[in-house]
Amino acid sequence: MTTRRASCCCGQLAIDCTGEPIRVSMCHCLACQQRTGSAFGIQARFRREQLVIAGRTAEYVRTGDEGGQARFRFCPDCGSTVYWDFSEGEEFVAVAVGAFADQNFPPPSFSVYAVRRHPWVMLPPSVTESWD
Repeated sequence: MTTRRASCCCGQLAIDCTGEPIRVSMCHCLACQQRTGSAFGIQARFRREQLVIAGRTAEYVRTGDEGGQARFRFCPDCGSTVYWDFSEGEEFVAVAVGAFADQNFPPPSFSVYAVRRHPWVMLPPSVTESWD
């Protein structure tokens, strides 16, 4: 079984993820753009039992458009957001795909908040897009 490691920039916070992600998706919402400093965020969603988390975290809680909360965990030393979970669906954890630093990581298959997608961002034909 495959095990992949995601970590912050300084390596203090790390997650070992066993098995394949349930879903890899990209989000174009303004909050993800601000959180990542990029045009979108990409996440790999895993079941909590697939993960072993090591290191200290700081937390930022954000309330989404529909009232649910996301709890973002980041390294208190270097500030990298590594993972987050949701008030609805606590059995799942999203891990920032960039934290894996693996160019062979599975690509996203789903895209959300397309209405906020930058017009110059082109998606592969295999990505299903949601306009919500």
